[in-house]
Formats: sequence, C-alpha cells, structure tokens
Amino acid sequence: MSLRPLSVVLIAKNAAELLPECLESVSWADEIVLLDSGSSDGTPQIAARHGAKVFHSTEWHGYGKQRQLAQRYATHPMILMIDTDERVTPHLKQAIEHVLQQPASNTVYSIGRRNLFLGRFMRHSGWYPDRVVRLYPADFSYNDHQVHESLETQNAPVVALKGDLLHLTCRDFSAFQWKQFAYAEAWAKQRYHQGKRCSILSVFTHTLGAFCKTLILRAGFLDGKQGWLLAVVNAQYTFNKYTALWALNHSSHASSKGGL
Repeated sequence: MSLRPLSVVLIAKNAAELLPECLESVSWADEIVLLDSGSSDGTPQIAARHGAKVFHSTEWHGYGKQRQLAQRYATHPMILMIDTDERVTPHLKQAIEHVLQQPASNTVYSIGRRNLFLGRFMRHSGWYPDRVVRLYPADFSYNDHQVHESLETQNAPVVALKGDLLHLTCRDFSAFQWKQFAYAEAWAKQRYHQGKRCSILSVFTHTLGAFCKTLILRAGFLDGKQGWLLAVVNAQYTFNKYTALWALNHSSHASSKGGL
C-alpha cells in the first residue's frame, strides 16, 4: 500500500552539532524542509548535504510564527514538525508510516517525547511522555506564541501515536540555563503585552508550586538525583518568568507615576 507523502519541517539556528543525527532519523521522509535563522556554523550546508530543502529568514518574530513560515515551504499534505535536538525512533517511524497508509482525515497526532536531562532520559517529573502534537495535515498551523507555541488543532480529534521522540533537552547545563532564561523573558513580555499582571506574592507561590508539582505530584523523586535537580530548575524557571513579569509591571507603573 502506498503512503501519503510526508514533509518533515524544522527551524534551526547554529545547530551543526545536533543536525546530522536528527536528519538521519527522518531520512526516509519524502521531503525535509529547514528554515534557517542566520546560522554561522554551517547549519544550512549540513542540511543541504542531507537532502533538505533549505530556506532563510533573518527576522525573528517568535517560535510560533517561525514554524508557520517554515511550514509554508512544505509541499506535501502531511507535516511532521520536529526540532534539531529531537530524533525519530524506529518504533515511532513505524507508527507514522501506519498513519500515512490511512485515508486522509481531519485528525492530528500526538507524540510522546523522552527528554534527556543531565545524562538521564526522564521517566517521571512531567517530562515523560510529554506529549506534543507534531504530525498533522498541512491545513493546520501553529499559533503565534513567542515561546511554548503549539498547533492550533481546531477541535480536531487527537490520536496518540506509539513510539517515542527522543529529545536531547539538556546535554549542556549552561546552555540549557541560558535557553530557559530566554524563554522566561519572552514569556513575560508576551504576558505583559496581553495585559497580564502578577503580585510579588504570586512570584513565590508559583515558584514553590512548580517545585512541589515536579518533585511530588509528578513523581520526580522517582527519577533519582536528576528528578530533584529538575524540580529546582523548574522552580527557578518559574521564578524567572514571574519575576520578569512583575518587573515589567512595576517599571511600567513607576514610569506612569513619573518615576516616583
């Protein structure tokens, strides 16, 4: 039985180290589209050598809009959206090919991610199965969120696929921390422009809540040392988000009062 053609879509910047293994894991796809955001490490050349169609966009309007733009270059009716630090496992490939054997439908598919944190693929802590909707018909698209973007499913049925997407979330702790800080800043700016506010009390209640949720409610303690560390990291990330939002609100209020 023939398969419906599939476009794999990626956005990338300076991903030369991660890209080859990622592209090899989807080399079976009918088309690979990569939108580069101004790499200086040879990412576009590596992608082209692996058979990807490479496009360029030096303007950055957030992850959601970048994914929208990348998807516009895809030419096939089904889309698999992945990141350069993700790898499609053989089991997941089989599940995707089974979907592609079926007639076209208004259905989207979620994929479970196994997230790497400090040398361990987490099994708890809210990091597994960490389902994300990544396989879908091309008439669906991502929202405009600057970070934590997601597919606009339009109330379509969501079917969970078997097989995992390996996610090399935290290979280098310092780089991971910088990325988390950038996410927190973008999150705060987005909420601020939406008119959201937060009190100094909510900064600490959200921070404590994030720690307890990761360690206890999501059984992070079962992930050993990494589970405890991740609980602290999640709390830190939450603290950064809400403190940044509080600071934006506070500075805006001070400006309106003439700096008093």
